[in-house]
Amino acid sequence: MTEKLATLWPEIILFTCACVVMLLGLSERLGVRRLCAPVSAAGLLIAGLFAFYKTPVDPAAMLPNLPVFGKVLAAGIGLLILGLLTGIPDRDYEARVAQGRTRFDPKRTIRSEFYAFFLFSITGLMLCAGATNLIWLFLALELTSLPTYVMVALSTQRDKSLEAAVKYFFLGAMAAAVFLFGFVLLYGATGSVELAQIGATLRHQASVEGGINPIALAGLVLGILGLCFKIAAVPMHFYTPDVYQGAASPVAGMLAFVPKAAGFFALMLLLTAPGWGWMQPGGPGGGHGSLPTPIGEILAIIAVASMTLGNVLAIMQTSVKRLLAYSSIAHSGYMLVALLAGPGRPGTLLPENGYSAILFYLLSYGLTSTAAFAVLALLERKGPDGQVHEADDFADIRGLRKKHPALAWVLALSALGLMGFPPLLGFFAKLPLFASGLAGGHLVLVVILGLNSAVAAFYYLRIVSAALLESPDASGHAEGMVQTPFRGRALAGYVGVLAMVAMVVLPLLSAGSFLHVTPASWASFGGTYKDAAPLAIAPRLPSPAKPMGAAPTGEGPMSEDAPARP
Repeated sequence: MTEKLATLWPEIILFTCACVVMLLGLSERLGVRRLCAPVSAAGLLIAGLFAFYKTPVDPAAMLPNLPVFGKVLAAGIGLLILGLLTGIPDRDYEARVAQGRTRFDPKRTIRSEFYAFFLFSITGLMLCAGATNLIWLFLALELTSLPTYVMVALSTQRDKSLEAAVKYFFLGAMAAAVFLFGFVLLYGATGSVELAQIGATLRHQASVEGGINPIALAGLVLGILGLCFKIAAVPMHFYTPDVYQGAASPVAGMLAFVPKAAGFFALMLLLTAPGWGWMQPGGPGGGHGSLPTPIGEILAIIAVASMTLGNVLAIMQTSVKRLLAYSSIAHSGYMLVALLAGPGRPGTLLPENGYSAILFYLLSYGLTSTAAFAVLALLERKGPDGQVHEADDFADIRGLRKKHPALAWVLALSALGLMGFPPLLGFFAKLPLFASGLAGGHLVLVVILGLNSAVAAFYYLRIVSAALLESPDASGHAEGMVQTPFRGRALAGYVGVLAMVAMVVLPLLSAGSFLHVTPASWASFGGTYKDAAPLAIAPRLPSPAKPMGAAPTGEGPMSEDAPARP
């Protein structure tokens, strides 16, 4: 138990911070209430540092290095999302209190709950990265999702937010029931909830019976289908456009990353048990790195359907938020191609490591999607009804460069990054998806991925054209757009774009420092599974760099308990 607690310091820090925030938000003094955001930021920063420097390699974990990368990723992108959320809770209520139109009542404020729910959700994401058994994984997934239902409902005072929250909640409850039933079947087929023990049992079943127990197979299928809700993939994608449009843009930006990252962490852990943890060259299932045929076929169908449906429907949208929602579905399909490739052969990192490709793509997607939603969150106008409306339609961003040139460039660069336009970070993040898919023998999926990326270029370039090249239309929406006074949102947008550029430029300019690595190798630590001689987590990245795809030489820092490389 003591060893397990040593891995939970980041989560303990965030939980403590959430409790402090709940008390600060109830204070009668405005200055104290405004400390909720800075205290939350400090908690995320400290939790990220603890995750990077103090998280030990768990010998019971099937992906020993996933916790450190996943927790640092959650803390880093969480800081950007926290900047987005400034100004949402109690905006109108605080204005009435400041004007003396009403008296402050702790029962009427939502500031404390809103920031606490956000921290709980990030805590759940960190717990997903460090899960070692099915019970832990289920509770972590629900801790990630349950706060977001409330945050969607509280994000605006319009009925659309309540409608979106209801759709999101009921579909989320159904998805949770589906993957929980799958977990129950896995337990029934293997007699254990520990992921490592499940893998060992399935390994034994495969060696004796030549295949996986049908009950376990059914459990895996249901688990995958339920987790499709978290990553917004077909067939559990229906809620995505309505929820993104109904929620405030900052909360939609959070939904684009946090549940998706949690879902992919869970899928990586769940699929390592029957697949790459036990497959050996020439063994049952078609060789090392191949999933059981039904699982592989289902994932391939989901990947193709998500990519194609997401991109085709995104073309038809006039709402930028709905477009980004369908884009999110397509991006999940892209990453599923790398998920099918698995963590590669023992001792390999890139380009065959599909898990590393997913982790790096999540990092890139988190930066670019947050920056894009930051621009939408920064723009608002008063409608004919006298209410404030945030930017949503293309008419709202058309001709943005003429009035808000900096925001126009942030939005354009974010769209180009999501498209994978070279030499932006999204391009370097998408390359490992192609490489891992080819290394895994999924040529057809890679071709479909390439075609869908070309289709996606159409609607991303529409955003670029509307913001930079076109003039405001006759509706006057763009002319009436003003920038919100919340500096955290602007900071999130600018930092997201600068980080996209820095992660490409700095490795090229550095000479021997810890940044002297290829961008995609920054995620290689998290995607190495236990049988592949995992690298030890060190407070710095390795140097000097090795070429992409080069086999490790056995030199460099390794865990004292790590097995010898084959």
